[in-house]
Amino acid sequence: MPDWLPLLGFAVAASITPGPNVLMVAAGAAGHGVRGVLPMMLGITGGFTAMLLIVGLGLAAPLTASPTLHDALRLVAAAWLLWLAWKIAAAPPAQRGAAQPPMGFVQAALFQWVNPKAWMVAGAAVTGYTLAGEALLPQVASIAIAFGLVSMPCLLVWAMMGAGTRRLLRGPTALRRFNIAMGLLLAVSVLPLLG
Repeated sequence: MPDWLPLLGFAVAASITPGPNVLMVAAGAAGHGVRGVLPMMLGITGGFTAMLLIVGLGLAAPLTASPTLHDALRLVAAAWLLWLAWKIAAAPPAQRGAAQPPMGFVQAALFQWVNPKAWMVAGAAVTGYTLAGEALLPQVASIAIAFGLVSMPCLLVWAMMGAGTRRLLRGPTALRRFNIAMGLLLAVSVLPLLG
């Protein structure tokens, strides 16, 4: 079994630092409030927890064994993230109820499979917090539980920041600039995939 304190520390650090998930939550909350992004937050939490279990129990090895498949998945992830960055940057300033809603539960859960940060964190968590020679399922389940526990509170921080920004950005020009900034930040997060 993993040592819970370091594992929880890693889970918080990985869950709260900037990446595609938190940037989309902040941008969505800026346009739709915290309540509007709750399904996305639940999808991210559930999707990543499931991804940790599946990756931890062996899916990562066959997917990363082939350099061609690895490169193809990396390019698909980069293209998807750049498309999302464009959608966020090009989104018109949201008016209550008028803008396109943020990702729903299923979309956010499935998004984890093309989220490069999710893959990196899942790989690091599973390799860093499991011990060879011990039963894998309880170890991987512990990791998934740790991330499941901290995900929603960490996402809530970003949702509240996004919603707070919404209150500060009263005019359409300020909201437009915020959308562009969030889109650019998301696009910059793709750079490691292209290097």
